Amino acid sequence: MQSVKQLVEEQPQAAEKQEEYLLQVSNLRTWFELKRFGLFHAGYVKALDGVSFNLKYGDTITVVGESGSGKTTLLRTILGLAQSTGGEMIFAGKKIDKRKDLSWLHRQVGFVQQDPYGALPPFMTIRQILREPMIINGVPKEEQERRVREVLEEVRLLPVDDFLNKYPHMLSGGQQQRVVIARAIVLNPKLIVADEPVSMLDASMRVEILELMRKIQEDHGMSVIYITHDLSSVRYFSEYVFIMYAAKLVEKTDVESVVKNPLHPYTQVLLNAIPDPDPDNVHRFKEVPPGEPPSLINPPTGCRFHPRCHRFIEGLCDVEEPPAFEPRPGHFVECWLYK
Repeated sequence: MQSVKQLVEEQPQAAEKQEEYLLQVSNLRTWFELKRFGLFHAGYVKALDGVSFNLKYGDTITVVGESGSGKTTLLRTILGLAQSTGGEMIFAGKKIDKRKDLSWLHRQVGFVQQDPYGALPPFMTIRQILREPMIINGVPKEEQERRVREVLEEVRLLPVDDFLNKYPHMLSGGQQQRVVIARAIVLNPKLIVADEPVSMLDASMRVEILELMRKIQEDHGMSVIYITHDLSSVRYFSEYVFIMYAAKLVEKTDVESVVKNPLHPYTQVLLNAIPDPDPDNVHRFKEVPPGEPPSLINPPTGCRFHPRCHRFIEGLCDVEEPPAFEPRPGHFVECWLYK
């Protein structure tokens, strides 16, 4: 039987020496095959198509994009809940490429879902919900109870005894999300992935939950991948921002660079769409790109944003897919304007 501490410290032989990066993703692809009709093959949904990035120990990355851009597929692929069809993923120095690697990976990664009510089994008490990951991973029974109380205190569900024997439906939405966070950290993971964790909560509760997650991250030195479509909350939560469009990361940089000097036309559109309480906005026109995001079954040639871009270069943007340029150190953008 292993303690929670032993589970955290357990490392495969390939990861004896700690690397600079906790997670390295290279040209990751996740395509979903459409239904076949006899000999006719309908093709693939290219939900994730050539994504690369690195995540340092203790850092937070926020992935921002419209609905359907591939954010959740990226998260599910990292978790092993969706099978990648290409590329490479290295976690803590270990290449993740076999199903047996996933059980080890799942002990190192906590998952905070978008819908807290749907994420919690309704027939289990809060004590049972938090003990379940430890039971699966062989943590001694006496340590399970101690750890359950620790995480409930950490997510500020106090007094602890008032919550242990309650069921999810007896809690508010904010309290349910705190339980989801507690379950995500109960095994002391190295990485937390959060899929729009505040989108189902009241506006008054969102800041409180984000501040709670930030404090937990800093206290434990965890890394975080935060998925959202709301750019307005990013600068208060993360160090780096990745902008996702049509299954690709089109811009990658630090928070301040994105907010003060966005480079990709799509990033500029997202920032322009953030509501601003300035009264002068009643006389200000906010430009919105025409059309809809492209189909991921048959994406356009060249840059995937070019059909909606007012700055596209004919004969280049619509023909050849742009590589990642680096106009400034650490600021990467997939756009021919920065060739």
